[in-house]
Amino acid sequence: MPFKHNASRRHRIGKMKFKVTNWAEYEAGLRRRGSLTLWISPEALSCWQAPKRTRRGGQPRYSDLAIETALTLGLVFGLGLRQTEGLLVSVLKLIGQDLAVPDDTTLSRRASKRQLPNKRQDDRDRIPEKGAVHVLVDSTGLQIYGAGQWLEEKQATKSRRGWRKLHLALDVHATACGRRANSGEVIAQILTDQDAGDPSQVEALLDQIEDPIRQFTADGAYDGKPTYDAAIKHSAGAPVVIPPRANAVERPDTDLSCQRDGHIAAINADGRMKWQAATGYGKRSLVETAIGRYKSIIGHGLRVRSFGAQRTEVAIGCSVLNRMLACARPKSVRCKTATP
Repeated sequence: MPFKHNASRRHRIGKMKFKVTNWAEYEAGLRRRGSLTLWISPEALSCWQAPKRTRRGGQPRYSDLAIETALTLGLVFGLGLRQTEGLLVSVLKLIGQDLAVPDDTTLSRRASKRQLPNKRQDDRDRIPEKGAVHVLVDSTGLQIYGAGQWLEEKQATKSRRGWRKLHLALDVHATACGRRANSGEVIAQILTDQDAGDPSQVEALLDQIEDPIRQFTADGAYDGKPTYDAAIKHSAGAPVVIPPRANAVERPDTDLSCQRDGHIAAINADGRMKWQAATGYGKRSLVETAIGRYKSIIGHGLRVRSFGAQRTEVAIGCSVLNRMLACARPKSVRCKTATP
C-alpha cells in the first residue's frame, strides 16, 4: 500500500511475493525490445522525405517522422546527436536504404520546434479498444543538464540551474475480456518548470485524454477543489480517489465536491487502511512504478538544454515506454505463503 500503516512495526511482516505466469512470452518480448527493426519501420522509411510545401518559405528536407525516428534511436541507446547520426547512417546502410540522414545541427534545431502529438488517438501504437479508463496521476523531478546541485553542495557556488517536473497520467483500465488489464500505458504527459504545482496541471493532463474516466486516483498532494473540479468537468460523476489530509474535516456547507466529505467520513469511521482497500487506492503504486521505469530506462535527467527540446525528449521517452510495454508485459500472480 502507498500509505504504510504502523510503519515502525511492519518489519515483522513478510513482503509479498509474486510469480510471473507468462515467462516464455515475456522473455521473448524482452528480446524484441533490442531489435533494430522495431524502431526503423517501413512507414518511417516511406515518409522519410518532407512533403512539399504549398506556401511560401524554405522547403524542409526531412519529415517530422524522420526527425522523431532519429531522436528515438538516440534516446533508446543513450547516444548524443552526433553518435545518433552515425548509428542511423550505419543502420540504413545495413538494410540497403539510400536515404540522407539529418545531421546533429538539424536534429537539435528541429527538436526544439517539434510539436509531438499529445492526443491519444494520434498515437500509432495505442491499444485500439476504447472504453472508460482508470487514470492515475503523479509527478517527478528530472535533472537539467549541468553541474548545478553539485556546485552548490561541494563548492559553495550558487547556480541557477534547477530541474524540471514531469507530470504523468497512467491508464490501468481493466476490461471484462482482459485484453487491456492493467495496461500501464502513459496516456498524457506534461513537462513544466520546478515551481509548477501538481494540482494546476491536472486539467491540462485530462485535456489530452479523449476516453471517459472510470476513476481518477492521485496522492494527497492533489487534494483540493481544483483537482475535483477538473476530474468532474472531464467526466461527470467520475469517482475521485484522493486521500484527504490527516486534519481534514467535513465541510458540507462549501461548494467542494461531496466525494471528499465521503472519504473523510469513511476514514473516520473505518480507518485509512480499510478506506484504501474499499476505494482501490493501492493501484496508485503503479504510477510510481511507471516513474521508476522511466528513470531506469530513459534516465534521471534531461539530455538537451532548451525547454522546447526537453518537451520533445519527454514525449518521445513516454512513447518509447509504451512501445516497450506493448512488446513485453509480465502477468504476475501473488504467491501463497505458508502460515507460521
